[in-house]
Amino acid sequence: MKRTEARQKALQALFQLDSTELTIEEAIGHVLEEEQKLNAFLEQLVRGTTENLEAIDAALEKKLEKWTINRLPKIERTILRLAVYELLYAEETPNKVIMNEAIELSKTFGDEKSSKFVNGVLSKFTEQ
Repeated sequence: MKRTEARQKALQALFQLDSTELTIEEAIGHVLEEEQKLNAFLEQLVRGTTENLEAIDAALEKKLEKWTINRLPKIERTILRLAVYELLYAEETPNKVIMNEAIELSKTFGDEKSSKFVNGVLSKFTEQ
């Protein structure tokens, strides 16, 4: 599984975890196709985002203008959490790659305004 696909699957698992009582393992299991094995990068993304959720949300709150994390549409909130996890905790991936992947996820799963919003918020993390 390529990293782009792992990010898509991680986004789907995190989206489920945001509104259900599933365990991490159950959420990941729901997004994997029958023949797919658990991918280490996918698991790292889901576990890392979930385990660091309070710090990620606090970092996001500081960058959001006129928004709170709970007011964000669920898909944008999930994409931002995933990307901020990578920006803050997964140092092996270049910031530009993380931003591009998040923008592509928002184009795929969000509406026509999602990618601009995600880009605007994440660019505040990379300006530092």
